[in-house]
Amino acid sequence: MMMERTALPGVGIGWATTTRAGHRLGVVCHFTGRRDLVVYDPEDTERAIATVVLEPHEARWVADALDRPVTVDHVAELERQVDGVAAVRVRLPACSPYADRPLGDTRARTRTGASIVAVVRGEQVIAAPAPDFVLRGDDTLIAFADQRGVAALADLLAGDPATRR
Repeated sequence: MMMERTALPGVGIGWATTTRAGHRLGVVCHFTGRRDLVVYDPEDTERAIATVVLEPHEARWVADALDRPVTVDHVAELERQVDGVAAVRVRLPACSPYADRPLGDTRARTRTGASIVAVVRGEQVIAAPAPDFVLRGDDTLIAFADQRGVAALADLLAGDPATRR
């Protein structure tokens, strides 16, 4: 399945694909964090026939349910220990602009407020990875952040241009 990525000036990024059965689906990732799921008319693939607006936390739940490349798992026991800060696992998509690049290139803490404290690669856990540690697609990053930081980190790793400042 091929995903088409389209810049939507002043709005965000649009993703669209056509399923094997011929159904055209899309996602609009707004710079505000909002996500829209879009179903297109089979007769006119440029015309939306249904749109579902999702808040950032709802979009993350749907992405997890669909096994989207960026998956955020909340580490429940740690979340309860520190009010307002979550310990999460975020899977680095193979197509991430940070795959095969040093962790320091993400500038995650500066850009998102999230602190990456470990990386899980297969069965190996790399605690306190240095900035020169090279990330690989499908690595799982363990991070601490507030709710906004978690969302921003997931967006950054997925390549959302709004987080590349």
